[in-house]
Amino acid sequence: MHFLILGATGRVGSRVLEQALADHHRVTALVRSPQKINHSSEQLTLLQGDACHHQDIHRSLGGVDTVISCLGTDGGTVLTEATPLLIAAMKSHGVSRIVTIGTAGILQSKEHTGLLRYETPDTRRSSTRAAEEHRKAWELLQASGLAWTIVCPTYLPDGEALGTYRVARDFLPDDGKSISVGDTADFTYRVACADEYIGHRVGIAY
Repeated sequence: MHFLILGATGRVGSRVLEQALADHHRVTALVRSPQKINHSSEQLTLLQGDACHHQDIHRSLGGVDTVISCLGTDGGTVLTEATPLLIAAMKSHGVSRIVTIGTAGILQSKEHTGLLRYETPDTRRSSTRAAEEHRKAWELLQASGLAWTIVCPTYLPDGEALGTYRVARDFLPDDGKSISVGDTADFTYRVACADEYIGHRVGIAY
């Protein structure tokens, strides 16, 4: 399989990249700073560029089967700028499968019907800006016609993959409090390989 990985220098993206190369997949990584990639492989194509630039996204999609986007909000509007460009480019190149990293805030609330978790009165978030960015990206994917999945981790500390975690479609698993970076990357990669949970946000937690 040939993956395009966005956000490959980040905490989750770097681990997804490592797993994909270990399994001998072809990987294209579009990154702003190629020197931050510590892997060297004949299977890896590094492209310097910006996911918010139309031409950079287009040139990164040649021959790609699946997109894995680990882009964060970056304290700004990266997601809402990059997502429509990515959707258009994927359609142009005939690529339909995309797995992205979201946030547990855009999962459905179990206690407040009709609300997302970040919208509930008992949310502990001091700011909803990041969740609102993720929500806009989700809504764009929903309307895109692409085969999308959004992996939605809760509190995300550094840590290795344990391989034992719980997942739920569109909700956070009951009493889920945290999930490591390693297990989030592991699940994201597995979903991308197996075409699971298409058309769903997926909550993940221990």
